Order: sequence, then C-alpha cells, then structure tokens
Amino acid sequence: MPPRGTRPTDKFDDDDYPAYTMGRAAEMLGASPAFLRTLGENRLITPLRSDGGHRRYSRYQLRIAARARELVDQGTKIEDACRIVILEDQLEEAQRINEELRAERSPAPPPA
Repeated sequence: MPPRGTRPTDKFDDDDYPAYTMGRAAEMLGASPAFLRTLGENRLITPLRSDGGHRRYSRYQLRIAARARELVDQGTKIEDACRIVILEDQLEEAQRINEELRAERSPAPPPA
C-alpha cells in the first residue's frame, strides 16, 4: 500500500489540487471562461497548466473566484473586486497567524 499522501484519494481532499478544467470551473461559477481569464490577468488566481497547456483550477481558486463573482454581481468593477479579494485573503491569513502566535505565547494552565 502506498504511503499516506500519495494515494489517489488524497487528491479529493486537497484544496490545491488542480482538478477542474476551465469549462467546468466556469460552469460551476455560473461565469464565462473569459471571466476566469480576466481573474488571471488581474493576478487573483493563477491556474496550473495541464501537459497540453490547458488551464486547471483548484477548489481553493474556485472559492476565490466565486467571491470575486459576488462582488462583480453587486456592481464592483472586476479589477477592484480582485483587489478586495486579495486583501480579504491577506487579512484572513494575518488573523490566522496572529491567533497561532497568541496560542503559543499563552501560559499553560497550572497542573491540577
């Protein structure tokens, strides 16, 4: 049996695995392939490329694209939506790191 982390089923749980073609990703988002290309041009998401050069998207990238789509649907310009999503993602990461640092610094409870 292969070691954990290399089993084919692990890819199903990997948010960063580029499992979706551009057509499927666009369909899932209810958007056009051009919308996804524009997100790439604005450096919001950078899809991986298959051996044949086709764009492939991960679940994480699709969540980011879906947030941008929400903002665009609310009337935000796509360039601004991309910047907002990038800043939201950076803030979330900073908050996660802060929480980890706080947890490391907090004293352990006294033994009972």
